[in-house]
Amino acid sequence: MLDIREIRANAEGLKQRLLNRGGDHHLLIDEVLVCDEKRRQAETEKQVLQSERKKISKEIGPKKQAGEDTSEIEAEVSKIKVRLAAIEELANAEDLKQTELLLSIPNVPHEECPVGTDENANPEIRVWGEKPVIEAPLNHVDLTEKLQMIDFDAAGKISGSGYVVYKGQGAKLERALINFLLDVQTEENGYDEVNVPYLVRRECMEGTGQLPKFEDDMYGVDDQTKFLAPTAEVPVTNLYRDTLLKEEELPIKMAAHTPCFRREAGSAGKVNRGIIRVHQFDKVELVQIVEPSQSAQTLEEITAHAESILQKLGLHYRVIELCTGDLGFSATKTYDIEVWAPGQGQFLEVSSCSNFGDYQARRMRLRYKDADGKNQNCHTLNGSGTALPRLYVALLEQYQQPDGTIRVPEALIPYFGKDTIS
Repeated sequence: MLDIREIRANAEGLKQRLLNRGGDHHLLIDEVLVCDEKRRQAETEKQVLQSERKKISKEIGPKKQAGEDTSEIEAEVSKIKVRLAAIEELANAEDLKQTELLLSIPNVPHEECPVGTDENANPEIRVWGEKPVIEAPLNHVDLTEKLQMIDFDAAGKISGSGYVVYKGQGAKLERALINFLLDVQTEENGYDEVNVPYLVRRECMEGTGQLPKFEDDMYGVDDQTKFLAPTAEVPVTNLYRDTLLKEEELPIKMAAHTPCFRREAGSAGKVNRGIIRVHQFDKVELVQIVEPSQSAQTLEEITAHAESILQKLGLHYRVIELCTGDLGFSATKTYDIEVWAPGQGQFLEVSSCSNFGDYQARRMRLRYKDADGKNQNCHTLNGSGTALPRLYVALLEQYQQPDGTIRVPEALIPYFGKDTIS
């Protein structure tokens, strides 16, 4: 969440940066300030009353010892006690309201973030490789049905629309990709692999910013006190919730493979046929926790680590930077990596790499002790390294052959066991 001290010091500047995001989140800044003022006034009055009660209470003992009547003083102390209880209730209520408001305000875009209203304003940063020349390319649905790699009807029988059953070579390809992704990130790019639970507490979802904003998109259980993880970002980053690190422990680099669960599935129709947008999918996630001065460079690094996967697989892709109006709720700066899918005739987002600054760390109370012995908020970053379904789609569609087979990229052959899917 945003720092209340920064809101007090630079309310107008923050409101302008939030305006660049679109929507009306900037209006919450004034609500926070009103709430903060009431809370601080209540706290000040509370301290005055406590001091006054303490001073008056000291008079009771000596007066009783001297045989004097203390009923008026005791009545005054009782009045102060009642007022203190009311003030404390008010302060607690304003503090709770202020916290709820702060949790509802998105992160502010980085000063260098391109200003725009939607994805049409996202600038292209770079392109890698060449579009494969394929005459009348088939899409992944047709390819997987012909090669008996995916059974969409079986998935529908089990779970309904928006789910997938991989089988035979299709299941083996997904498993090969997962192992390949993990090996590259851990053995070459220096991440520590972690295997985390898929069910997370509500406070973990609040910590990384999925709640309260996106609760309707999440799968909640136990009266919404726990949720199926929408991304490994949630359990992995929250491994360090309520933690005070030593500066020499930074950076922390973690990679995890998990299934991801999301209710949102877009509108029905041809655009969503297949595995491009589903309720459950696998992903390898990269998370870094760093010292603040390193987060800008780390974003470039984590993006390069995600790109390395596509380069090793020889897949044509591009990198775009998200404009202010297209940023995710918790991010201050984001690069999206989009891989070319010939059967779709378009680029598909396969990775989103974001710098959250201290936004998540403040929500999670994740800090480190600097060289001067002061507690500072860490910066957190993550990136998909990568999401499986769209990587799967791009690989099939870019490597399809005229005879109906799929050529397996050289880097993947040791994991898949052969060079052709037929």
